[in-house]
Amino acid sequence: MKTVEVENREYEIIKDYKNAFDKEDFISHYTDYFYDYDYVVGDIAYGKLRLKGFYDEKNKKVKPLNNYKMVDEYIKEDCASDCKYFILKKIKG
Repeated sequence: MKTVEVENREYEIIKDYKNAFDKEDFISHYTDYFYDYDYVVGDIAYGKLRLKGFYDEKNKKVKPLNNYKMVDEYIKEDCASDCKYFILKKIKG
């Protein structure tokens, strides 16, 4: 299990498509906005990293827009075609 720690939160890297995950780039884009999310998805297009938070379907804050069950659709519909991306799952914090 590969993990990364940022701002006293620990995440497991559950997917790293095309070696997208770069720790320094992730840390530079990570803000307190993502503290609450169960998952953080990062996609890279045109050399730029974008982050989006998702909730586990059991989380009381989940909505259709940020339900982790929809992550594949998000990547397919809202990200550049066949872009590099990674998925992190919060395990602590």
